[in-house]
Amino acid sequence: MLLPGIFALALCLALIIGDWFQFTTLKPWACRYGCPLARRKDSLPKPKNSFPRLFKTNSTIPLPHGVARWVADRQAIVIRPYYNMFSLRFRTAWPLKGTLDYQFPDDQIEFHLVKRIPWSSAILTSLWLIFVMGGTVGFVAMYAMDGGFGTVGGIFWAVGMIALGLLVLAGGMILLAFAYRLEDSRLMQVYEELQKALEEPGKTIA
Repeated sequence: MLLPGIFALALCLALIIGDWFQFTTLKPWACRYGCPLARRKDSLPKPKNSFPRLFKTNSTIPLPHGVARWVADRQAIVIRPYYNMFSLRFRTAWPLKGTLDYQFPDDQIEFHLVKRIPWSSAILTSLWLIFVMGGTVGFVAMYAMDGGFGTVGGIFWAVGMIALGLLVLAGGMILLAFAYRLEDSRLMQVYEELQKALEEPGKTIA
């Protein structure tokens, strides 16, 4: 039983590592990889010059807090903050990257931003939430079927267990909210830096 368990753990880790690699890479085939989490639309004045004049080296442009890559054949731009392995900045298990689909209606450039997180982060978080909620509900159901609510002491004990489950769930939701706000602020900082780069004279696009 130990060997299958080790193999399953190694396979799970390999899948998570592979998922994060595909998520963080700026390769064109992975520009839309990741679980969609949020969307927004923005418009800028139509630039004057071409994309190649801005995205010079490997179709990328370094920004102060991240990087952007133009994927010409998919008519998209990928943005993400810098992911430094040994950075002193606090990192979470829910990093964000953005996929920008663009159009040129009239005299504007229209961006459709999709914020994404790794599929492994989304799946594991969902499983954790289901486990906590399902475990709490399942405990209440089984406890009631066994007659646990028949005494005052049993009722108080059940209320305590339910409160514990709700406390764990609330703590997890607070952590998720904090992580999203932190990672979203980092992504939007890169997004704003890209917009400023596109608006600079002589560095605009078409």
